[in-house]
Parts: sequence; structure tokens; C-alpha cells
Amino acid sequence: MSAPLRLTIATPAKLVIACDTVRSLRAADASGGFGVQPGHADLLTVLPASVVHWRTDGETWRHCAVRAGVLRVSGGNRVAIAAREAVLSDDLTELEAAVHSTRVEESEADRCARVEQAQFHTYALRQLLSHIMPEKHVEGFPAARDGGLA
Repeated sequence: MSAPLRLTIATPAKLVIACDTVRSLRAADASGGFGVQPGHADLLTVLPASVVHWRTDGETWRHCAVRAGVLRVSGGNRVAIAAREAVLSDDLTELEAAVHSTRVEESEADRCARVEQAQFHTYALRQLLSHIMPEKHVEGFPAARDGGLA
């Protein structure tokens, strides 16, 4: 039996996993699903948002949801995945819940950012107008005074 694969999954912020006991790996790219076992030919492919599955020496299946990444197989025994984001789990149900929770948090953060951007934009326009036409300002918002923010 050949030596197991060494798998690493990393994001820009952290090393998600480094495992030396991988017997097989399943992933998907634009052409479809594929498998990697020890002795695999060198490969470089782009991963869409998907789930990577692998089996260790102990026959345990593990899973990692990745958001847009690159998978590289080298030397027949090393698999490296670099992804924007990655969520690791031993249970697919937990992984689904974690990914859903992450998406909800991102959606809320995006919404808050849009609201803050709109508020800042409105404030900036009012400040500009108060300097261009100090005699005509929007009711309820006094004209800007020297010295910065009112």
C-alpha cells in the first residue's frame, strides 16, 4: 500500500487543516467531480464554491466547504487547497448549518455596510450643499459650521 496523501487547506487568514493520513479525496471543478488517491498525477484546477470530502487511514470521512479556491496535487502525495473561505466539519449536517450561518452573518454585515454607506453619502451631500448654498439648507439639518462635522 502506498503512503497516504498530505492534505492542507488554507485561507488567507489561517491554515484550516493539515492532515498526513488521507487515503482518498473527492472534489469538484467546472468539469465535474473527481477523485485523488496516492500516486495521482500532478494537477492544478480551480474549485467553485463546493464541498471537498476526504477519507483518512481510520476510514473517517471529513468534509470542508470551500468558497472559490485552487486545488493542487503534486508529487503524487501532496494535495494543497487555497480558498477564499473554508468551513471544516466531520458531519455534513453540521457543515450545512455552519455554512448557512456564515451566509446569514455575511448578508447582515453587507446590509449594515450599505446602510452606513447611504447615511455617509447623504451626510456628505448635505455638507456640500450647506457650503455651496449656506442660505438654503435642508430643514432640520443646520448649515455646516467652520471646524468640521456639525
